[in-house]
Amino acid sequence: MSLNAYRRAQEIAATPRGTEYRLMSQVTAELIAARDAGLSGAALMPALHHNRRVWSTFSALCADPENQLPEELRARIISIAMWVERHTTDVVCSRESIDDLILVNRAIIEGLSSENRDAA
Repeated sequence: MSLNAYRRAQEIAATPRGTEYRLMSQVTAELIAARDAGLSGAALMPALHHNRRVWSTFSALCADPENQLPEELRARIISIAMWVERHTTDVVCSRESIDDLILVNRAIIEGLSSENRDAA
């Protein structure tokens, strides 16, 4: 019972940037685990699909006119999401490496991490 109460309190207290940081960290860890397990092609799909969904969600949120982020940042996020979509297809077809997706996600994680440090 107390564990559930703790989880609810944590969810309520979580900042949007903190949530984004945790989500990006989780999906990136999945990509790294798949890569390190030697998976390729269609075997990468669960991790790639999760990453693609995250970026698709970010893109949809940034396309919303009510979004409070600066327009230039929103455009950049949408652009990255479009690249992730194309690159993911190339990874599945073994034309590209998963490493570039991991690098992009790590750059975003670093940016979110610095925002969290600045806010604290």
